Amino acid sequence: MTPILDREEYIEQAYFFRTLHERMVDEQIPTQHVLERLDEEILAITRLPMAIQFLATELKHTGLLASGFARLQHYFTRFQTFVIERAEDDRNRFSIETALLVLEREAHYRSGTPTKPGLFVYQFEALSRNRLGYEHGLRAMHADPFYDTAWQAYIEMVRRQVGSIDFADLVYVRSEWYVTDQRRQVRDYTPPVAPLFGEKEGRIAKANRGRDPLYLFAALQRQLAYPEVPRIKAKDDPSVRFVEMQNKIKELEARVKLLEAEQRGKVDLSEFMGKPEQLRRDDDES
Repeated sequence: MTPILDREEYIEQAYFFRTLHERMVDEQIPTQHVLERLDEEILAITRLPMAIQFLATELKHTGLLASGFARLQHYFTRFQTFVIERAEDDRNRFSIETALLVLEREAHYRSGTPTKPGLFVYQFEALSRNRLGYEHGLRAMHADPFYDTAWQAYIEMVRRQVGSIDFADLVYVRSEWYVTDQRRQVRDYTPPVAPLFGEKEGRIAKANRGRDPLYLFAALQRQLAYPEVPRIKAKDDPSVRFVEMQNKIKELEARVKLLEAEQRGKVDLSEFMGKPEQLRRDDDES
């Protein structure tokens, strides 16, 4: 079972996920090449460099990051493994770009002063917003050592009831505000199980009953500084379109250089030539 790690481990994990995202997604560097060198940048007193080395070896053998995460159960949580598994599953529309952002934000939150309600809501929103599946996702959350026995029992109850009971109700009835409401009617009311959420969470949840749960997540983030699940920018976002235009300009510049070289009779086609195997394949197809 994964132990609760020291704070410096989570700080380095956040850096690892952020840098992996930047080099894989933004710079288009192959994952294997990134992992082969990234361990040198990580603080040596942590266990993360050894974990990265193992991930690089496992990726070389299996072609999957999730395989390495799963075999490092003493370091990475089941939820972290689950997120990477979903990103590498071709049947899902959940990208590795989003997965690394989710894990970076979670590691950053853990490196501060995380609370069980805050981590639970963050992980649940990640499942909901990205449609990762509640059944397996909540099972992965249940295995997280950060949650004590009471929280594990609550997560199991949520797994059984989600979809049939409004999420705001699932939060409200396990809050101190619910106990306060009940004691207004029955003075000596004693809850059958101890509250897990505070009064403020309970009031916010009660105000969002019957509404889209995304409104509840957003309210908790605004009012109580709960961690925010990253949202991928839409394709028509101006910044995304700007990057696409930059790439198109680079392509046009390359074509212009090729035309100029052709006019001078100094065209080098070697970089455009396919490998012999590819050329034979193209001939066969034609």
